[in-house]
Amino acid sequence: MKSEIISIGDELLIGQVVNTNSAWMAQELNKVGISVIRITSIADDHADIIKALDEASERADIILMTGGLGPTKDDITKLALCDYFNSPLVFDQPSLDNIQRIFTLRGYTMNEINRKQAEIPACAEALVNIHGTAPGMAFRLNNKVYFSLPGVPFEMKALMSDHIIPMLQKMSDKVIIHKTILTQGVGESFLADKIEEWELSLPSYIKLAYLPQPGMVRLRLSATGTSKEILQKEVDIFIEQLYSLIPEYIFGEDDDNLETVVGQILKEKNHTLSTAESCTGGYIAHLITSIPGSSSYFNGSLVTYSNQSKVQTLNVNPHTLEQFGAVSGETVIEMAEGVKKVFSTDCSIAVSGIAGPDGGTPDKPVGTVWIAVSVPNKEIQVKKFHFGEHRVRNIRRSALAALDMLRKQLMND
Repeated sequence: MKSEIISIGDELLIGQVVNTNSAWMAQELNKVGISVIRITSIADDHADIIKALDEASERADIILMTGGLGPTKDDITKLALCDYFNSPLVFDQPSLDNIQRIFTLRGYTMNEINRKQAEIPACAEALVNIHGTAPGMAFRLNNKVYFSLPGVPFEMKALMSDHIIPMLQKMSDKVIIHKTILTQGVGESFLADKIEEWELSLPSYIKLAYLPQPGMVRLRLSATGTSKEILQKEVDIFIEQLYSLIPEYIFGEDDDNLETVVGQILKEKNHTLSTAESCTGGYIAHLITSIPGSSSYFNGSLVTYSNQSKVQTLNVNPHTLEQFGAVSGETVIEMAEGVKKVFSTDCSIAVSGIAGPDGGTPDKPVGTVWIAVSVPNKEIQVKKFHFGEHRVRNIRRSALAALDMLRKQLMND
């Protein structure tokens, strides 16, 4: 079955609010075999709502709307629904009782505006919203199912989980499975070339999507069928093949991230880590410490942005900086050695580069980054990268490249 999501609200169109509702709803719908064919954001405008419903009903079997159900005059969704379904407003007693309960719990007196929130189109089925005063609504017309939900995320999610998803599960005979493989250190086009034959071998009901972002590419397999068990086995076989094709680039699956994966490896090996950062400005340390429990393996970081700080805090040799420059393999090696001594750690990461947008030279253009990684019982690994001219992306890509270098070194112990 096909569905469409319509998000209503001027705040979405002017960028004041990010539309996270639609993304969450699409994920939940996919879990019960309902594919989402379109997501639309529209204004709080009567004509726009009617037009969006007309167009969605031509494409989809299930139409879900969020927003515009509040008590103020700019919340016009209910009136538009009355016109669309040619149905007058009536009071729904369970919704009115729920609103009274909420106001009593909060110690407030319910006024006429609040009371009117219990009004719904006569043809609608009310979905009592235990977390708020705006009830959800379900409609049926011409073999289509329509749902109208409040835009407040936690209210919408509760109504979806408690009412709508159970209803849709009974209607759907399809299963949709998504599996995402996470790669680092390889571009989208190069990756596509490496796995071209494997991609061509996928059956028509298993689709592959490339989802690039700075520093990584996600590969998402989406499979559609009628048996979850059979479908999952097939997806697992293709994932296993993918691991054999590009093992050097895969670092995790689904919601994994490099900082979590690296942290798990450090804990398993009982190693400690420190970082010396120049162009990344502490971003690597930020990623590492964003993981709960990272204090068990992360001892500290030094942001040594100037040459003077590299010499004074990390004991980098002034002659190294003079001869090779701050952005060099020789310098990051000494930074990695120095920070290990400062924090008495087993492992270290050191990064120095030209993040941009200026500061580059013909020999060392913007985006040139050197990274050194030190782990027990191995020579320090040092690599040079060219990341491009965008400062924020360069910082992100540098941090992910450094963490992946550490991951590989630790995995190859």
